[in-house]
Formats: sequence, C-alpha cells, structure tokens
Amino acid sequence: MTEVFAVEHEANLSDFDEDGNPKRQGTLLTASAHIITAVIGSGVLSLAWAVAQLGWIAGPIILLVFAFVTWFASTLQADCYRDPATGKRHYTYREAVRSILGGTKFKFCALAQYSNFIGVSIGYTITASISLAAFKRAICFHREGHESGCHTQNNPFIIIFGAVQLVLSQLQNFHKLSILSIIAAIMSFGYSLIGISLSIAKVAGGSHARTSLTGVEVGLDVTRAQKVWSILTALGNMAFAYAFSMVLIEVQDTLRPNPPENVVMKKAASIGILITTFFYMLCGVVGYAAFGNDAPGNFLTGFGFYEPYWLVAAANIFIAVHLVGAYQVFVQPLFEFVESQCAIRCPENKFITEEHPIKIPFFGAYNINFFRLIWRSIYVVIMTVIAMLLPFFNDIVGLIGAFAFWPLTIFFPIEMYIVQSKIRRFSSTWIWLQILSYSCLIVSILAAIASIRGIAVSVTKYKPFHSVS
Repeated sequence: MTEVFAVEHEANLSDFDEDGNPKRQGTLLTASAHIITAVIGSGVLSLAWAVAQLGWIAGPIILLVFAFVTWFASTLQADCYRDPATGKRHYTYREAVRSILGGTKFKFCALAQYSNFIGVSIGYTITASISLAAFKRAICFHREGHESGCHTQNNPFIIIFGAVQLVLSQLQNFHKLSILSIIAAIMSFGYSLIGISLSIAKVAGGSHARTSLTGVEVGLDVTRAQKVWSILTALGNMAFAYAFSMVLIEVQDTLRPNPPENVVMKKAASIGILITTFFYMLCGVVGYAAFGNDAPGNFLTGFGFYEPYWLVAAANIFIAVHLVGAYQVFVQPLFEFVESQCAIRCPENKFITEEHPIKIPFFGAYNINFFRLIWRSIYVVIMTVIAMLLPFFNDIVGLIGAFAFWPLTIFFPIEMYIVQSKIRRFSSTWIWLQILSYSCLIVSILAAIASIRGIAVSVTKYKPFHSVS
C-alpha cells in the first residue's frame, strides 16, 4: 500500500515544476508564435508613411537598426529570467526589475509601463475609429463612385469603440482568455497580408507614385523644418512597431526547463523578430512603392479609392476587431494594479472590496464590484474623450513609441543584464552598453519632442470633436 502511495505521489509531483506551478509545456515553436503575435500589431499601419519620410535608403536601414537593437536587448533580457545564483524564476517583467534593480528603478518601470498602457488606450481608440471610418468610405466609394468625397465623421466610431470597451472592461481577467490571442493573431496577420497584397497589386497595375532616395522632398512636399520633424516622428512610429519587450519574460515563463529557458528564448526571439521584420519591410517598402511620398499615415486607409472594395473593407474591420481585444490586453493589468492597491490600502472599505453576485441571462453568475464598475467606466470614458480631442494617428503612435521604447525595450534589459552578470563599471562591455542605451535615449527624446510638437501644431488647426476621414 505504501509503495502504491509513493508511486502516485511521485506521479503527482511529475505534473509540477520545481516552483510548484503546473509543468510548463512551452517550446521554441510556441514561444516564437507568441512573440510574432505580440509584435505584429497596429504599428505596422504607419510604416509606409515612416519610410516615406526617410526615403529608399534610410527608411529600410533604420527599420533594420530598430530590429537589431530590439533583438539584442531581447537576448539580454532572456538571461534575466532566472537568478544565476539561486535559480529563482522571475515570472513577470516588473518582478524581474524589482528583484534585480530594486525599488527606485522598479517604480520608474511601473510608471513607464502604466503610462504606456494609457497611451495605447488612446492610440488604439483613434486607430480603430479611423479603420471603421475607412470601412464606411470603401463601401461609399463603391456605391457612389470614386469621384465622391465620401467624407466620414470619426467621432461616432470613437464613441462606438468606447461603448464596446465599457462593457468588456467589466469582464475580469479578460486578458487571460486564450481565444483573445488567437483572434488577435489572425486579425493582425490578416490585415498585414491584405495591405501587402493591395500594395503589390497597385504597383503591378502601373502605379507611378513619386518616390525618392531621401523621401518627402524639401520645397516640393514639405519645408526643411517639417522634414526634420517628420523624420523624428517616423522614428517614434518605428519604435512603436517594435514595442513588445514587456511580454518577453511572461512568454519565457511558459517554456519547459530543458533545454534551459534562456537558450530557447534567444532562438525564439531571433525567429520572431526575423519573421516580423520581414513583414515590416514588406509593409513599409511595398507600401511606399505603392503610395510614394503621399503615403497616408495609416496605409490601409489609402486604398479607399481602389477595388476590390470588399478587401479594403475587410482589412479595416480586421484592424478594429484586433484592437477591441488588444485594448483589453493592455488595460487589464492597469485595472488590476489600481484595484489591488486600493484594496491593500483600504481593506475595510466595502465599496472597494465587496462583491455582489448577480445572474445575467445567457451569461451566468457575475460578481459586481461598485468600485470596479465606476473606476473602469470613468477610465474608458476619459480615454474616449481624449481620443476625440486628439485624433492624430501618427503623432500619437510616435509619442507612445518614443516614450516606451527606451525605458522598457533598452534601458531596463541592459541594466538588469549588467547587474545580474556583474559587469564591472567602466569596463569595455559596460561602456558600449551605456553608449547603446544613451543613444536610444536621445532618439526617444527627439522622437517624443517631434510627436508632441506635431500634436500641438495639429491642435491649432483642429476643431475639437470634428474629426473627419
């Protein structure tokens, strides 16, 4: 009897890893897929415009530089998943920063992360509304002819998107639903492939878009000052396209312990970034070839005058559906952080902590918490109003990318690697890592300034709540 119990106990233990969590089953294939899903998102839409600002030479080169720097920082981050002395796992990005770098830098990391979540909320709301407006315009052009303006108000679509998020934001742990990632992956691949295909068809059909080695031309398209500002904003857009470092440790935590997680993760990062960059180069370069120096900020909205209209409409619907779920993936951690902090500070406050179960037809039991209901609703409403006030796609995307790229993709991975690997201060390795970090900081600051300036200029010419596509 004792032997049977021992066998059963051993079998049960085999279902768990050494940290007591269920045995991880992730592989190189699954990790690569997670990375590709995380990277390819709405940032791809602005790459044709970004390449147009930089031209045939600088555009692809700088995109490749962003890919290389992101890949390199990812390999450093992979070595920070486990403490080299104890083998202890760091389950999340923030936990790794807190464990390795300490409290002050952890607070800076939290500020950067949650500020990025807020920026993404606004950016995704704007992007979804533009895509929904493009969907309506594609149908309008088909029905009324390509000579018709078919101008469409964006604000009703911003309100619709916000209303959907009001409902979804009340679903607890929505970001953990696997179906969400599957739908997001299908949608992002779908609209990327449609955009590339439409660009190729446009070029093959005899399009003679005006392009140049240096991009938009001073004196013809823009002034010299506008050229400089647009180049810096384009850098922010490219940075936004590669802003995915926050999920890398979480992905690494899904991997089997053998072979070592950092070895597998480095290979997965290489595969994921290689495939993503191939997609990005196609979208940016082929999109620039199709539209030239007049490339729109969101290159899928530029096909409104071209057939097949149903394909254009489908691509824009794919974007909107993708962003419905992606919005929740980014804001749920912010929601949970605020609610957990409030519960810790006010454990006796029933308004904050008490759950009220109710039955909803066709849904089942659901717990209503009044604090959660009110605060999440206020957040979504505020983000929606800001999106209506500032519907400037490229400048918002550039600002988000500039603000998030340096601290989250470059600074913290490098600092964690230096501390954990005990790299001596002022050694050659330390010096060139610092040069890389501060170079990226300068680029991020310049891109952020350009995006803020672009928003400020646009605001002076814009009538609030009158955004039109």
